[in-house]
Amino acid sequence: MSFGDPNNPYGQQPQAPQGPYGQQPPVPQQGQPGYGYPQQAPQQQPYGYPQQQAVPPQQQAYGGYPQQAAAPYGQPGPGMGMPMGYASWGARLGAFLLDGLIIAAVPIILYIIGGIMVGSAASTTPDTSSCPPGDVQCISDAYNTAAESATPVGAIIVMGLAWLLMIGGTFFLIAKEGASGQTPGKKVMGVKVIKETTGQPLGFGMTFVRYLCRYLNGLLCGLGWLWPLWDDKSQTWADKLAGTVVVSVK
Repeated sequence: MSFGDPNNPYGQQPQAPQGPYGQQPPVPQQGQPGYGYPQQAPQQQPYGYPQQQAVPPQQQAYGGYPQQAAAPYGQPGPGMGMPMGYASWGARLGAFLLDGLIIAAVPIILYIIGGIMVGSAASTTPDTSSCPPGDVQCISDAYNTAAESATPVGAIIVMGLAWLLMIGGTFFLIAKEGASGQTPGKKVMGVKVIKETTGQPLGFGMTFVRYLCRYLNGLLCGLGWLWPLWDDKSQTWADKLAGTVVVSVK
């Protein structure tokens, strides 16, 4: 018996409202139970069954397009693969010749100057006009003086400078290719050296190793340099050893 509700003094259960004659009574909406009624606990799977986890809704970027999941660290993401198309053999040859001209132009000029200096000194003949006939010692001294002047110090310095410029130019190309995949010659020809597995430049260390492997291309009459003509990936032997490909970026 309830005394708290003045509309139901005898504690009777409330009846559902009846619809008009001949119609079904309205079905009460299944909402949350009112205040004072027991709450229904969420249904759980029995012990031993895998629990179902809520799937988070897929985030959408501005404009309604779904965002793609980020790729793992160190791997290219979707749509970030290597440039399409391997570089042709002619483009690679053109880049090689341009790079060689850039680093060798000045050293070649210095080598020519040094050679001229050595040649002019070697043409010096010993002066034996002041030696009396039969004076073997005087004639020997004249020949020794001519031999010493045939190896001028200036020519050695010029050729040494040319060699240092050549070595410095080679390391310049290695640094440029390792950082961006392109030397000045490769940039003009629109080609790029990348790692086959990642599509990224090699870095200085691996580029230096690749340059060392290039000496193997000269074996068997330069067969390694011609290998890209029929290779599926247009790789030289050095590319295969270093795991690199040369692609077109035009």
